[in-house]
Amino acid sequence: MTSLPLPRTDRAWTGVMAVVLAVAPLFVLESTTYLRLYNQFLIFALLAIGLNIAFGHTDQLFLFMGALAGGAAYVMAVLAQDVLGITPWLLIPVGMAASGALGALVSWVSAKRRLGVILISILTLNLQLALTEAYVGLRGITGGSTGYSFVGLGLDSIGSILGINRFAVLSYLLIVLVVLAQLVYVRLIGGKYGLAFEAIREDDLAAASIGIDVVRYKTVAGFLAAAIIGLGGIMMAEFQGTVLPGDYGFAAVDVMVLIMLIIGGIRTTFGPVVGAAVVFTIEEFLSPVGQWETAVFGALLIVLFLYFRQGLMPVLSDGVDRLRDRTASSSGATDGRS
Repeated sequence: MTSLPLPRTDRAWTGVMAVVLAVAPLFVLESTTYLRLYNQFLIFALLAIGLNIAFGHTDQLFLFMGALAGGAAYVMAVLAQDVLGITPWLLIPVGMAASGALGALVSWVSAKRRLGVILISILTLNLQLALTEAYVGLRGITGGSTGYSFVGLGLDSIGSILGINRFAVLSYLLIVLVVLAQLVYVRLIGGKYGLAFEAIREDDLAAASIGIDVVRYKTVAGFLAAAIIGLGGIMMAEFQGTVLPGDYGFAAVDVMVLIMLIIGGIRTTFGPVVGAAVVFTIEEFLSPVGQWETAVFGALLIVLFLYFRQGLMPVLSDGVDRLRDRTASSSGATDGRS
């Protein structure tokens, strides 16, 4: 008996994830409803990957993800349509940089002032509330509560050429972005930044005493996390066809992303994607129960939190390790008998 060809590195598993994500839409290409649901899952997976960098590895609990996501979308859309009059594709990096700069600023101030995770969460929650109100109040620029109409990235034209609808095109664009974000995360955590993040998370004073620049590393983490969250916000604007403040609210974004990350597993490579998949799957199965959906959903979350305290990915990882050990021992026993 030979052992199973299980991937042994996070990069290899990212390749497996990319294949699975790419194959999934093929089964629902004719269903706009399921394609929309799949797109939402991918957008929130992107947001959760960003939060995993800031919160999971440097204890910076960003509770203004909605504000970061909405800010990036507004910057990209307004500059493209009202200011420069150019294709929004060229301004996606600008929107990401804007949200990344805000995230870096918050991280820099928090690190300089040595704010703990609770104080960071309070600070960012206040920013979330203030920026959400600002998006509504700046009606001349943002369209206020009715939203800012976004012409989109031209996915309709691409879809007509390929013979598929825009949501299918968006699915594959999002798959590429999620895989790229995952590769950035793997590269980041697998190198010196990962070691520095771990030391900072354990004890930032001890990390500083051995020469780690805590302020710089936290600022880098804040920038990368906020930039990825901003990218998710831009993709949300493309998905909705409008930039609407309500879509970037605290309950709509921050609470959901935090739940996904906890369910999937904080500080795990694929926890954000698995958590997003689990949450959207549960919501889809509960849709027939109507008004009881929120209550049942909350009860299921309580069960998951009680019995999978470290998230689902550590449980799955342990299962894979046991399977590898079992196949290896079986292979060894077979070789011994031969």
